[in-house]
Amino acid sequence: MALLTKESQEKVVRLIVDEGLADAEAVLAAEEEAKKAKQPVLSFLTNKKLVSDDIVSHASAIVLGMQYVDLKNVKIEQEVLLNLPQDIAERNMAVPVAEGKDGRLVIAMLDAGNIQAVDYLSTLIQKPIRTVVTSEEGVRETLAQYKSDFSSVKQAVKQTNEEIEIANEKSDVKTITQDSPISKALNTILNYAAKSKASDIHIEPLEKKLIIRCRVDGVLRQIMELPKTIEPALVSRIKILSNLKIDEHRIPQDGQFTVAVADKEIDLRIAISPVVWGEQVVIRLLDKNGTAMEIEKMGMTGRALRDVIEGISKPNGMILTSGPTGSGKSTTLYALVAKIKNEAINIVTLEDPVEYKMDGINQIQVNVDAGLTFASGLRSILRQDPDVVMVGEIRDSETAGLAVQAALTGHLVFSTLHTNSAAGILPRLLDMGIEPFLLASTLNTVIGQRLVRRVAEKREQRKSSELETKMINDSVGNLLPRTADMVAKAGQILGYQGLPVANTSGYTLVDGIDTKETPGGYLGRAGLYETITVDEDIQKLIINHSTSAEIMNLAKKKGTVTMRQDGILKALSGITTLEEVNRVSSDLA
Repeated sequence: MALLTKESQEKVVRLIVDEGLADAEAVLAAEEEAKKAKQPVLSFLTNKKLVSDDIVSHASAIVLGMQYVDLKNVKIEQEVLLNLPQDIAERNMAVPVAEGKDGRLVIAMLDAGNIQAVDYLSTLIQKPIRTVVTSEEGVRETLAQYKSDFSSVKQAVKQTNEEIEIANEKSDVKTITQDSPISKALNTILNYAAKSKASDIHIEPLEKKLIIRCRVDGVLRQIMELPKTIEPALVSRIKILSNLKIDEHRIPQDGQFTVAVADKEIDLRIAISPVVWGEQVVIRLLDKNGTAMEIEKMGMTGRALRDVIEGISKPNGMILTSGPTGSGKSTTLYALVAKIKNEAINIVTLEDPVEYKMDGINQIQVNVDAGLTFASGLRSILRQDPDVVMVGEIRDSETAGLAVQAALTGHLVFSTLHTNSAAGILPRLLDMGIEPFLLASTLNTVIGQRLVRRVAEKREQRKSSELETKMINDSVGNLLPRTADMVAKAGQILGYQGLPVANTSGYTLVDGIDTKETPGGYLGRAGLYETITVDEDIQKLIINHSTSAEIMNLAKKKGTVTMRQDGILKALSGITTLEEVNRVSSDLA
């Protein structure tokens, strides 16, 4: 809404009423209320929905004698948008819309009559501009068209390359990293990743260029290319922030630092490794506020949820979760700890690294260089009178043995292992030298998990193909309700909403609509889970050194829903797609 004097606002109100765009009596009453509330009358009218923001902006343009443009559903070229960095555009609610024939840049603004703002923008972009009036909705739709806020990166690259030439003459690259252009470039990349809810940033050097990729919802996608010349300055800047050795290029280095994005702090874990064409940097973003710490919200339901609740309700024993790197194991442990946390028990964790800081929990960071390993730390923890112990990962026989001893002596122990399935945990621990009878008597529940992308809210339905129908029937046909009367009961038992009746003709599936905000039609992730409760029958198999396949077959007979079955049921419930289930669990059928 353009910045108007009180007199101009009154003219806008009269114009709106005279043109029959709003009810005269309602506007008159609103004017009286606005005076009492000491609010601008135009803002009051739009807040009360007596008139649209678009109409007010259009009328304001007429009163100011300026041109009005409707930007809704208008596509602006990226080359035009990049004349004004996105953060500046958002701050001033002003967007570039076209290059004028007279050489001026046309900028659409809410406060097009604000001379100071216009002068500031003209000085900033170093070219003459012509302003037009538009609505707030139009500005926001145009802001959404920015592919990314990388215009500042390009400017930083240009300035840094100039500085590199100067620095090369002095043979000193370190001075470059302290200057603002490269810092702004790094900040822009970090901000983009945080706003995109990326879990990782990959900075990868090639022979003639530098690639930046982000992992969003578990899938890597390239977001930009940088010239090879920027690599030393960018990597050095990251090393400085992470307190790493800036002149060490031969061995891997790990570090961390914290950044503030959108009024919240995000912890960054840095891993730098020498590769053929330079140094690769992988940055993991840990945002506690952006992570659901409730096991139900993560996708665990039905039999799996009941098994886990039963396992963590016991006073002692072990609850172990398994899966590959990035499958959400640590987040599951945090959610389980949060579920049992209360002031009556002492919970101590041993982690590498401490990913999420939690109140009321005593968290210990592993420090191998100082001699604090999982094994030595676990010994120390058991002398701190804990009720519950969480070990970030069981990596070796010594840690496994200590965790079992802790469970035997009355502690509830949570930990993770790298195996392909829940049943794979049992033979893995036996391979680590744990006696079968000890394992059988200490394990409460084992969990296998993967992460799949959730289908976005904007979606469309389709009927399953013949091949998909066969796959669904082969995998979960025996779990689906046989008649419509059984749907509610089956949903209650299995924990899924909207399950279809089993049939051979086809099922209704959903696909997300691909947009900028929901790439591929996905937004967010959900877990696929399988759980095994270690009862007397499973204990006998462990003692007899049975294979993971034999253990899983018995668990399925007892009602365990496998990860693949869980995924297909979630696809039928509209949570994910069969393609996602196949992507993460094709080897687990």
